[in-house]
Amino acid sequence: MTPNETMTQSSATELTSEEVVRITRETNYGTWRFQKGWNPLHIVDSEGCYIIDANGKRYLDFSAQLMCMNLGHKNQAVIDSIAKQAQDLAYALPGYTTTARAELSKLLLEVLPKGLNKFFFTTSGTDANEAAFKIARMYTGKTKIIARYRSYHGSTAGSIAATGDPRRWSMEPRGKGPGIIFGPEVHCYKCPIKHTYPECGIACADYLEHMIRNESDVAAVLVEPIVGTNGVIVPPPEYMPKLRRICDETGVLLIADEVMSGWGRSGEWFAMNLWDVTPDILCTAKGITSAYVPLGLCATSEKIGDFFQDHYFAHGHTYEAHPMTLLPAVATIQEMRRLGLVERTRKLGPFVEEKLNTLKSKHPSIGDVRGKGLFWAVDLVKNQKTKEPFNTYADKVSSKALVVDQIAAKTLADGVIMQAWVSHFVIAPPLIITEEEIERGIDTLDKHLHIADEQCVTN
Repeated sequence: MTPNETMTQSSATELTSEEVVRITRETNYGTWRFQKGWNPLHIVDSEGCYIIDANGKRYLDFSAQLMCMNLGHKNQAVIDSIAKQAQDLAYALPGYTTTARAELSKLLLEVLPKGLNKFFFTTSGTDANEAAFKIARMYTGKTKIIARYRSYHGSTAGSIAATGDPRRWSMEPRGKGPGIIFGPEVHCYKCPIKHTYPECGIACADYLEHMIRNESDVAAVLVEPIVGTNGVIVPPPEYMPKLRRICDETGVLLIADEVMSGWGRSGEWFAMNLWDVTPDILCTAKGITSAYVPLGLCATSEKIGDFFQDHYFAHGHTYEAHPMTLLPAVATIQEMRRLGLVERTRKLGPFVEEKLNTLKSKHPSIGDVRGKGLFWAVDLVKNQKTKEPFNTYADKVSSKALVVDQIAAKTLADGVIMQAWVSHFVIAPPLIITEEEIERGIDTLDKHLHIADEQCVTN
């Protein structure tokens, strides 16, 4: 068959947008949802902070897809790096090394919190967390991981077991793996242990210490420095240094899950830098390549790295350090530096905060706004005084329509995509976003919040 005949055959079998949606719906699983009623948007193009559907409609990507496309869409340097690596070397087994592997490792030493200098590359954040659990257990000789209830760490067997939010429930009892125990999250707006900051003295950290001292066999404490999907919860400034001291005093490792909060999202390269705290293990993904290719990272301290000089490192997989994922990460770091995105995000943070607080003052349905840099949540409540949410996770796994989903559908129709989860919105646009685009996104949300306002209890 000649090239022209191949092109003709390809054109003849080109799918319509309706066929693309139908085939996807009929043959694929939609994640974290009922399959009935799934009608995925057919995306065909993208540029900067926008994605474009099959009808040519442009949407402001106000949550960077899944809080991951920090460079925005179609960054040419990252695209070129993918093409270059494909031409040079598409794959090498993990026991070999590549130039991209060395280049990325060198850059990671420059941008990660100081003291993290031994790396294991994965293909996702959930894989990075799985690696962290195994490394912590091998290093300490202990088993238990203390996680927090309001958390999400991934969907594979170990990481879903360590996930505090109810996405774990459908996997239980087997899904709650051995050696995982849960403590309270730090959430000053709605404290799970009914304390008030700052008079509490960071009681939620004290609670974790109490758990460590009254449980045997604790290997590590696992935290999202800024809780991601479950509400962009930022701890008070005393929390992370106190938790670091507790872990040091009790001989327990501190694992930071920066899958979402890393790579400039908080206005620092990594959120742990907000408190000048270095974890023993840091896991990340998403923004490491701006999600252009799937890459995760598990970074450990020097003392952990030294341990495995004379102890067997019992972990690995086929795609570890896959060269096609590594060179795009090099390009991503270089582009973030060239564009000054960490500094830019830090500067835009107060602008977003001001706009969201103005929004809160207008709408009785907004209970709280919180965040750092370009990582924010707008929390909806039925009653500002009682802080009762419109919906809970039980509603999400039923057929009940969520208030946030109703509003998100309206913003989508107006050309703004933002992630909604149970009772809040996650606002986390690409770090290249302009002030004008931020205003457009917030103004669109403002326009449709009447849906929630009309259902509020105001007495």
